[in-house]
Amino acid sequence: MKFNQIKETCLYVEDLHATQAFYHGKLGLELIVFLEGNHVFFRAGSSVLLCFIAEASKRKTHLPPHHGEGNIHFALEVDAADYDSSKREVIAAGIDIEQEVEWSIGMHSFYFRDPDNHLVEIVQTGFWEKLVVKPS
Repeated sequence: MKFNQIKETCLYVEDLHATQAFYHGKLGLELIVFLEGNHVFFRAGSSVLLCFIAEASKRKTHLPPHHGEGNIHFALEVDAADYDSSKREVIAAGIDIEQEVEWSIGMHSFYFRDPDNHLVEIVQTGFWEKLVVKPS
């Protein structure tokens, strides 16, 4: 098999309105659909962020049921030229940056939490393409 990318990332959340206010209102992700009591979906570039109420998705019948628990980590990619302005926008939106890292490959990323305590990372374009893990 040859895959192009991970097309969807799925989070399980407690409050769809808080999730929409954070990802659409503060981070500016395009809202695709909001279904009260079930899910809210956002577009992030060519990918999609799916946010479900876990209990509602466990009871699905038209699709396979699914759910999850705990704090998830995922990364959003920005052009290297937009990295600093993205960081300033996150701070201006009242979001606390938990940590910023300068990686050994000369690239940066920073981390913050959403309303459900999921860990969101902002990475520069090319991060994974430049990262080479040497066998031990």
